[in-house]
Amino acid sequence: MEQSRVKELELLATRARLLGLKAVHDCASGHIGGSLSAMDILTVLYFETLKVDPKDSKNPGRDRFVLSKGHCTPALYPVLALRGFFPVEDLKLFRSIEGHLSGHAEMHHVNGVDMSTGSLGQGLSAAVGMAVAGKLDRKDYRVYALMGDGEIQEGQIWEAAMAAAKYKLDNLCGIVDLNGLQIDGATADVMPTEPLDKKWESFGWHVIKADGHNVSAVAAAFEEAKTVKGKPTVILAKTVKGKGVSFMENNAGWHGKAPNDEQYGIAKAELEARLKELEG
Repeated sequence: MEQSRVKELELLATRARLLGLKAVHDCASGHIGGSLSAMDILTVLYFETLKVDPKDSKNPGRDRFVLSKGHCTPALYPVLALRGFFPVEDLKLFRSIEGHLSGHAEMHHVNGVDMSTGSLGQGLSAAVGMAVAGKLDRKDYRVYALMGDGEIQEGQIWEAAMAAAKYKLDNLCGIVDLNGLQIDGATADVMPTEPLDKKWESFGWHVIKADGHNVSAVAAAFEEAKTVKGKPTVILAKTVKGKGVSFMENNAGWHGKAPNDEQYGIAKAELEARLKELEG
């Protein structure tokens, strides 16, 4: 990937982080930590990888995306807005009773959302169903599902993984946001899941490891996934919870907490400094 394109994607991700941070602060509610860790992944997906058109968002031939970690809409909604699925101004209605942007991904009222999610562990099953439908209909669209590393402690994830391998769903790509933390602390302490590469391989998946904050590496992983035949692919993306905000990084306490005014001011200043650095 050319350096100019790398900078464009990094700029977009930083702007999305600012928008997500503001949305959570303004409504005093939301899951900011895991949203910040997933922002680079979603930015690459929507601006580099997915075959989608905001002006024709229900096109039957479009690629599909399922936010299995459905509470991380402070990442998804800003990226959708920047991509043109709805006005950026709508983000001010995040989690508002007057608005349409609920705290968890919602497909009936938010343009660009392909699956309503929220109860963790269920999104990959929905993605498997979409991928099976694509095979049956002889469509060439691809399906992507982003999971949290705490979420994959759920048994339903592994049932879906088995089904995806059984049906040879090479049109399916899962991504695990490996930030190492969940609401109760470190995933390694709550319920260890490693070695994840060997586990996914044993379930019949092609495994790719990537730095989830390196947009070139993430884009390359998605391109590699497209070349895999006869089996689904999972990308194990190593990330940092709260990425981009110093006092939120690697801090489980920021899983589902909104910053107060003082904290918001500090976080905003840090992200704006990063934006200025990229624009310079």
